Amino acid sequence: MKWKLTARFLLSVLSIVIIVIFVNTAILVGLLTYRLTNDYDSGIHATTEESFVRDFQQYIEINNGTPSVNEEGLQHLHQRNAWIQLLDVNGQVLKSHFAPDEAQSHYAPIDLIQVYKYKEFDGDTTVYVGSKDDVSYLIGIKGSGVTRLVMHFSGSSVLQFSGKFGLFIVIADLLVATLVGWLFGRTLTKPLYALIERIRHLKNRQHMPNKMPGGVYKPVFENLNEVSRELAAHEQERKRLEMMREEWISNVSHDMKTPLASIRGYAELLNDGKSTPYEQTEYAQIIEKQSLHMQNLLDDLNLTMRLRHQQLPLSLTEVNMVQFIREIVIDTLNTPQYEQANIEFNATKDVIKHHIDEHFMRRAVMNFLHNALLHNPSDVAVNVLVDDHSITISDNGNGISAEDLEHIFERYYRGTNTEQTHGTGLGTAIARDIIEAHGGTVTITSEEQQGTAVSIQLQEEQKE
Repeated sequence: MKWKLTARFLLSVLSIVIIVIFVNTAILVGLLTYRLTNDYDSGIHATTEESFVRDFQQYIEINNGTPSVNEEGLQHLHQRNAWIQLLDVNGQVLKSHFAPDEAQSHYAPIDLIQVYKYKEFDGDTTVYVGSKDDVSYLIGIKGSGVTRLVMHFSGSSVLQFSGKFGLFIVIADLLVATLVGWLFGRTLTKPLYALIERIRHLKNRQHMPNKMPGGVYKPVFENLNEVSRELAAHEQERKRLEMMREEWISNVSHDMKTPLASIRGYAELLNDGKSTPYEQTEYAQIIEKQSLHMQNLLDDLNLTMRLRHQQLPLSLTEVNMVQFIREIVIDTLNTPQYEQANIEFNATKDVIKHHIDEHFMRRAVMNFLHNALLHNPSDVAVNVLVDDHSITISDNGNGISAEDLEHIFERYYRGTNTEQTHGTGLGTAIARDIIEAHGGTVTITSEEQQGTAVSIQLQEEQKE
């Protein structure tokens, strides 16, 4: 995977380089064409020396067919470090000024061409040709800095040279582009390889933090590390819940064994036909009691699963919460188990109405009220207060430890002070879910040996 990413990046770089080469070649050809055109246009204009030679005819005087250079012309020749030869129509030198000794005395037409185009005197003198009437003249300028260059070339040879040169440039550019692309590609693809490895680790549930590289990939690795931390936390939570679920199932299985054993044992006693009518009645009552306990256990399991998946159907009706909670307190005190309980009821108003499902809300409130009585000494004082949008159940009992309070609403958790009590371990979680299904919230505050307070906040009724 690492080398595939590098190869793809190199391919893209090479493609860009090839395009750039063609574009640069087109630009270069265009510039050369433009330059050559401009050079050709500018080449038809005379240089300074040619202008001097062309205009020098004004200093040549012809008297009776005999040419001569006036004094002003001789001064200009001296200033230019130049010499002059005056020729007749046959190329014979009629007169000369400052001419070198090797200068010819007669020039044929071919000699004039040779002198003008190719030949330079003493290697530093450029010769120009001019004419006035029937007189021609040669002017040689020494040290002018002008050199004539004559080139001969073949079209096919130029194309061959250009092809070879272009091929060399393309190969060199491709080699350079490959090297640079490989270096940069390796730099850019190395973090991608690390990124793929990091994702593979997450897939394999390896959540150890990785060293973050700099550059453009830094935010990506920061997000991956954040995801890794969250996944690690979820994994720990999942394992903890799984362990608690297994423990809960184990507790439920244990609780089911006891009533099943009782039911089986008393059923066998009933079947042997030796028990008296009184004993038969007593055995039937025990079997019924154990059956109800098992039914409650299964009902709690079914209800907690429905609450967990938010599939609890509510049948809402308008209820006076003051009367509703008062009846719950009275029913609790009428229970033989709690007939001696110290429960105080208070309400801020006589009528406080809310839309609730009476069956499920009764179960939630009774769970918190019974917990206050069940997990505390028999002389515990419990206070129930109904306000406009809240129900508070407080006691002065043993309280709950900070460790247990942190997990009090978890479905598969039993507190350390509930080990000797019967139940499924789902009551508080079910009560909390019922309150939330009504749109409310519940909070529990407690200190050890200081008591516990359960605050149920009900959803405010919308006024029509």
